[in-house]
Amino acid sequence: MFLIKPLSFVGIFPTCQLNKSSAEGVKMLHFPMFNRKISKKHRSPNYNDRINYDTPDALILHYTGMKTAKDAIARLCDPKAEVSAHYVIEESGKIHHLVNNNKRAWHAGKSQWKGVSDMNSASIGIEIVNPGHELGYRAFPEKQITALAGLCKDLMAEFDISPARVLGHSDIAITRKIDPGHLFPWEKLARDAIGLWPAPTEMDYQAGEDLILDPDALHELLNGFGYAASLPLGETVRAFHRHYYPEKFTTAADKPDEPDIATAAKLLSLIRQSHEIS
Repeated sequence: MFLIKPLSFVGIFPTCQLNKSSAEGVKMLHFPMFNRKISKKHRSPNYNDRINYDTPDALILHYTGMKTAKDAIARLCDPKAEVSAHYVIEESGKIHHLVNNNKRAWHAGKSQWKGVSDMNSASIGIEIVNPGHELGYRAFPEKQITALAGLCKDLMAEFDISPARVLGHSDIAITRKIDPGHLFPWEKLARDAIGLWPAPTEMDYQAGEDLILDPDALHELLNGFGYAASLPLGETVRAFHRHYYPEKFTTAADKPDEPDIATAAKLLSLIRQSHEIS
């Protein structure tokens, strides 16, 4: 838990019931049952032992950024590529398990969250098949997201992973990665306690009016929430928007690297939620 500054913002976190959900007052969404038969046909040699972690405490969600699932799996299993992930989920919902959960897959690369720079050791990596922005970025099919939701719930239960520790690659590698991107249904998943989603109150918006006038305080709160402290405010805000305020990517005029009052209000809501489930 971090100390919130300046002191004028300390009083904005009223007590409320969260029940390990990601949104205050939001009706829980339960995904339909889906046959989560997991294939171990393809196994990757690209892994090693976790360092300073006996078990993972985070889930990192990626998109594959390749034309087909076959191409993605081939690359993740190629020893020359030196990349891997624990799981790959096809658009049909089929799940492939490439690396044992107790091993350190090589999916995060240079990254950081809450001061931890070895996110490969701290996490399980899940690659979601999607061509990505360079090859025709598109919405994620319902069957794929249903399969993902089931897998995430299973892993979160097995390893006691908090919703606050379900993150995107773009959250932990701000300057390098933009996946899974602004079309990814974070809000839908968060309604089933898979990740967090902002539900700002009137008080959050009121506090946001002051916070937005103090860039240093906003930057400090973003860093305290988890984002790497060494990066410029604009890049950090863009990463935050990509996950928690995707409307900022609707048109070029939306300026995703510039915060507004809603940015501040959403951040305050998320900080409160992360405190209440810690």
